[in-house]
Amino acid sequence: MSDGGTWVVLVYRIPREPSRPRIAVWRKLERLGVARLGDGVVGLPADARTREQVDRIADEILAAGGSCTVWLARPATAAQERQVVAGMRTARAAEYAAVTAEAEAAVPADPAERERALRRLRAELRRINRRDFFPPAQRDTARAAVQALAATGDRQLA
Repeated sequence: MSDGGTWVVLVYRIPREPSRPRIAVWRKLERLGVARLGDGVVGLPADARTREQVDRIADEILAAGGSCTVWLARPATAAQERQVVAGMRTARAAEYAAVTAEAEAAVPADPAERERALRRLRAELRRINRRDFFPPAQRDTARAAVQALAATGDRQLA
């Protein structure tokens, strides 16, 4: 997904009080799946979508009385980029592992509970996929576990 190693980097400071805007920005950054590069420094592989999302968050930071700059940058070395990518991949792997565990735990549940779990897990897979720039092997495992959960319900209906 990375455009030749170019990253969109947000450097920001936001007042501690009131805490609501600071927490809202933190949550939005988490939903985007940013790499935390330092205190108040986050990055994403650069493309039109990530640039727009980061610009929107930058506007929110300024509106909350904070300061920020948005940069397009390249890591100085391939090793540095691999380290950032590995961190992002590890974070997504943990999220996919949680989906796998929940799907496996829902198999013996009653049909109504299993259906609720299936809807929730499909939605969670979509959310993770939106922030998954460097898919780990756990993605396929999680998808298979959710498909197996759906098939369990299908078999019981037959």
